Amino acid sequence: MKKRFFLLLLPGLWACSAGVLEIDTIDFNQESIQVCGNPSTATEVLFKLKGPETLILELQPGLLLNEASSDTLTSAVPGQSQLIYRLLSDQATTGYFCDPIPPVSPTVVEEILAADGTVQVFTTRNPSDTTQFEHTIRLKGISFVNDSGERLTNLEVDEFGTLVTTAN
Repeated sequence: MKKRFFLLLLPGLWACSAGVLEIDTIDFNQESIQVCGNPSTATEVLFKLKGPETLILELQPGLLLNEASSDTLTSAVPGQSQLIYRLLSDQATTGYFCDPIPPVSPTVVEEILAADGTVQVFTTRNPSDTTQFEHTIRLKGISFVNDSGERLTNLEVDEFGTLVTTAN
């Protein structure tokens, strides 16, 4: 009887160890934007950390300007800007992105590039400190497609956040 039960259970165990990784939701709306060093108009790599997950936004040069914008500046993803989701082997720190020599750990378990969408940046001058500019960054129409060609659905990444820069 024990042998029959084990034989019935064996295909289920085999299927679970096939190495298929499923990502249900990409949700970084509650995480704050991080950068290496002080944010400036030259900042092009922004990231968010959430446990072993990271969301990396590589901005097209010239999207962050120290001037109030009358219109929203847009950048195509992929192409002009890149949005990358990484699942890591362990929780990352800012050193993962900012150390001169990147740490060996954590390692990348899966990396998925955004296949479509736009980055929108709207800049306002801070009314209480006119040397500061607030860049509201939104992601629209973002879709991620994994290596198997599957489109990830439950995306919660519309509001990337606000980055503040200071004019010289």
